Amino acid sequence: MPTLEAFLQLPTDEVAALVKASGEKVCVFPINGTRRWFMLEHADAIQNDFFSAYMDLSIQNHIELCAMLFEHGIETILAPVFGRELLRRGDEYTQRVGIEGLIRTATDKNYRAFFERFNVKIRFYGDYRNVLTGTPHEGALQSMDEVVEATKSNSRFRLYFGVFADESSETVARLSVENFRAEGKIPDKTALVKQYYGEELPPVSLFIGFDKFSAFDMPLLSTGEEDLYFSHSPSPYMTARQLRSILYDHLYTRRAPEPDYAKLPPDALNELREYYRRRKDSAFGVGKLKFGLWFPE
Repeated sequence: MPTLEAFLQLPTDEVAALVKASGEKVCVFPINGTRRWFMLEHADAIQNDFFSAYMDLSIQNHIELCAMLFEHGIETILAPVFGRELLRRGDEYTQRVGIEGLIRTATDKNYRAFFERFNVKIRFYGDYRNVLTGTPHEGALQSMDEVVEATKSNSRFRLYFGVFADESSETVARLSVENFRAEGKIPDKTALVKQYYGEELPPVSLFIGFDKFSAFDMPLLSTGEEDLYFSHSPSPYMTARQLRSILYDHLYTRRAPEPDYAKLPPDALNELREYYRRRKDSAFGVGKLKFGLWFPE
């Protein structure tokens, strides 16, 4: 087991080898706080069209983040994009950020170059087809189908965009009924995962979020054993050092076996007792408001 500092200094390919040696990794990585990041770091890019500049820079940042995860040994990324709350934000935001973002997965030249360079298979999961069909946004489905078709033979990495995956119970129930009608038996979890995501996937390994502590939009793949991480800064600020710190914790710190308390020496027990007594009024996930925004204490 290397020290954290030694792990942080390793070449990227060596980190990737260590990550892959521990088994295939599925990382849920919702990119949260993009508007905050954009306003704070790229306000000078806003000219006549806020949404256009926001989309261009957000896509480029998303490409860089996904590339960093892939280069560090993560093979599959689940990227929840939005749920049904998007439709309540107003027509302009829904169209310019939500729906155009889906369309640009197929049409944006930077996205397409990234998918080709890294050999990334793209899929979408969630109830997006039922939600969008019959709405003014139905045209996005064609672009989504196009990028899935264009990347279906890619096999090195997988990037799944979660679209309306926030209410999965009815979708899973429908898939179960369809499977029973076709096969004459109740589907097991493996069959449901394949139906829902389009192919077999292992359980989620880690979830990297931002803002209020909440893990979401990973239907059928959450086992309760995935490691949860939440960054202090919005997701677009993620650095290689932050990612490596998370990977080190996931590979080594959380895998360490729990000690036999009866065999701990008195000085260790005393230190533990004092540590917990000093913090008995504290809880992770408690925050405060500043400028109307939630910050962790």
